[in-house]
Amino acid sequence: MNGKFVKFEDAKIHVLTHSLHYGNAIFEGMRCYNTEKGPAVFRLREHLCRFFNSAKSYCMKIPYSKEELRKATLDLMRVNNVKECYIRPILFYGPGHLGLDPEGLKVNVAIIPVPWGRYFGDKVEKGVRAKISSWCRINPLIVPTQAKCAGNYANSLLAKIEAIDAGYDEAILQNISGYIAEGPGENVFIVRQGKLITPPVHAGILVGITRDSIMRIARDMGIETIIRDIPREELYIADEAFFTGTAAEMTPIVEVDGRVIGDGRRGPITHKLQSKFFDVLRGKDEKYYDWLEFIR
Repeated sequence: MNGKFVKFEDAKIHVLTHSLHYGNAIFEGMRCYNTEKGPAVFRLREHLCRFFNSAKSYCMKIPYSKEELRKATLDLMRVNNVKECYIRPILFYGPGHLGLDPEGLKVNVAIIPVPWGRYFGDKVEKGVRAKISSWCRINPLIVPTQAKCAGNYANSLLAKIEAIDAGYDEAILQNISGYIAEGPGENVFIVRQGKLITPPVHAGILVGITRDSIMRIARDMGIETIIRDIPREELYIADEAFFTGTAAEMTPIVEVDGRVIGDGRRGPITHKLQSKFFDVLRGKDEKYYDWLEFIR
């Protein structure tokens, strides 16, 4: 917290913390994996770049450089002797006054390592059942959808609760134009005729780093990715579908709104990409070593 290592039980903030009241905290989500060459943070530099871009969208100045936060993240892993974990950097205004204007308030930065296994448990292989949410994805004319801002996730939270209450594993949000946008915390891909299709930036998605990783792995494997709008009904008739995200990693979607996707199991292209992706995360492919920040 703010450049110092703090014990978990001492990592406290004040009840008048500005970002708690107004939702203007900026955060990231990263993972550290135990590879064949020891623990490594996956695409740390890219996550920090997005962290800084999100802060810029909300006119927040981070009081550290990217390199300082990169080193702090790696030091945090060493201090905790962590092999695997989820990592949550967060930027927020501290206490001082009520009112929307944060002028004069201290900007705080914390980095938190959290033990966290598979987001969807064993369904990372079996696949998840999803529901198209009645809530639309927030629109770029309302807030910056490219920013990982805490307030944006109120939208995700409502969609997630609705899906769980209806007996599904996850939600899928459409944008205000009726096209598929993303999950509450994941990007969406479908497979049709051997090609990947994923929504564009203008659909209101957060441009995911795992999304980018899958597209690059697919390209290297000779699988084409098409970025375009996806109507709701096209998701229903897809050959395969899957989520991507730091928490969700890469998880098949086997059912949407009671419609079985493909044959109701993880499809062959999803399986192929997923196997390669998990090999990359575990340091089993030197071609992608530049994505791994090893903790030495």
